[in-house]
Amino acid sequence: MSADFYKKIDVGGFTIANDKPFVLIAGPCQIESEDHSLFIAEKLAKICSKLNIPFIFKASYDKANRTSVSGQRGVGLEKGIEILAKIKTDIGCPVLTDVHEREQCKLVSKVVDLIQIPAFLCRQTDLILEAGKTGNIINIKKGQFLAPWDMGNIVEKLASVGNYNVLLTERGTSFGYNTLVCDMRSLTQMADTGCPIVFDATHSVQQPGALGGASGGDRSFVPVLARAAIAVGVASLFIETHDDPDKAPSDGPNMLRLDDMEQVLSQFKKIDEVTKANLYGKS
Repeated sequence: MSADFYKKIDVGGFTIANDKPFVLIAGPCQIESEDHSLFIAEKLAKICSKLNIPFIFKASYDKANRTSVSGQRGVGLEKGIEILAKIKTDIGCPVLTDVHEREQCKLVSKVVDLIQIPAFLCRQTDLILEAGKTGNIINIKKGQFLAPWDMGNIVEKLASVGNYNVLLTERGTSFGYNTLVCDMRSLTQMADTGCPIVFDATHSVQQPGALGGASGGDRSFVPVLARAAIAVGVASLFIETHDDPDKAPSDGPNMLRLDDMEQVLSQFKKIDEVTKANLYGKS
């Protein structure tokens, strides 16, 4: 497929596209506090600056789809937007967060550069249209229950409100109970839409609801799947990370340790350079 076919989305002084060097979308699963979020954002920004990897900070102000009603959900919309705005100003990187209700879209759009639609909500037409109307870049996570070619219908929903700045994210497909698998063919199949493709390496190793009152996972497979996705060719990697993931309030088993990020990102960058050179004649 010609590289000219792919959409190119500009944000934060860099370009997100399937034929460009990969962009890192990373941060903790949820916003725990201002100090904690700033700490992680600053460390990630330094690593990415050193490795020359474009960086977008990600964190959620509300984890509304917890397994149990007792699960910790985050700091909430108002405080979360305030913290994301501070990260954007102090760290100087673009920021991404997810929305769960139509009413949140307009408020969130005033601060963030990218609005994310969670996988469980990727078919919620009214939410998608409202997010699209903001004019922000929209990252749609493919539902665990969808085929990759189904994502074209979601892209059309956003196009219907004039928003063509769309990323599509693979995060695994349901396989039996409490298990996800990744079919790497989906990355090229979703790329047929022309949208930049993101691979979510941490949610792809999630085991939904496997711990009874919470989701399990196995972070040891994150680098394995990320290397595979990079070798196929993607515009971006999505990785949740934490300084102490075993004590994180959500998705701890899936998150990479912050101290391991520089090493794995260095590996990913080398693979990405080879992949892009072979596919497009450049790195």
